[in-house]
Amino acid sequence: MGLVLAAPASADTRPPAILVVGDSISAGYGLAAKEGWVALLQDRLQAQGYGYRVVNASVSGETTTGGLARLPRALSVHRPAIVIIELGGNDGLRGLPLETSRANLDRMIVLSREAGARVVLLGMKIPPNYGAKYATGFEQVFRDLARRHKVAFEPFFLSKIALEPGMIQADGLHPTAKAQPLMLDTMWPALKPLLSR
Repeated sequence: MGLVLAAPASADTRPPAILVVGDSISAGYGLAAKEGWVALLQDRLQAQGYGYRVVNASVSGETTTGGLARLPRALSVHRPAIVIIELGGNDGLRGLPLETSRANLDRMIVLSREAGARVVLLGMKIPPNYGAKYATGFEQVFRDLARRHKVAFEPFFLSKIALEPGMIQADGLHPTAKAQPLMLDTMWPALKPLLSR
């Protein structure tokens, strides 16, 4: 009589995950659940025949410190093939030390890679009223990390919408539903080379 070997209990039969670790920009603040760019990403992947599940681990108000604290558990639970990091905006708006943001993002990249995931880093800018030196340094943090770790990189995630009418909600900070497809289009060239069917 032949033996029937059961799969190990730990075997993960789910489709590979794309883990999005972000703040309100990715959590879809002020939007219906299906309107945010992360939900639109899942739709696009499905439409184009990519068998990924998108896990949105974004939290409104999140800083790089909070993201780093939550990342190890998210990596353990979801075992992502790709991690998209969209954090830092709240650090900048609060004027937090650039070296803190840099160290947190650096560690997030390292932890993601150690977990076997490829990384997409989404860069951000802050308004010039925070001072030219700080604003320039803030933007450079993302560029430096992308260069150092050779990760997929979009320098300014909001580049297509930041100055366009109708793209920002009344609070002056959060993108509208109309802006979400453009945000997805902006980051897609960084993500697409990492995908496999």
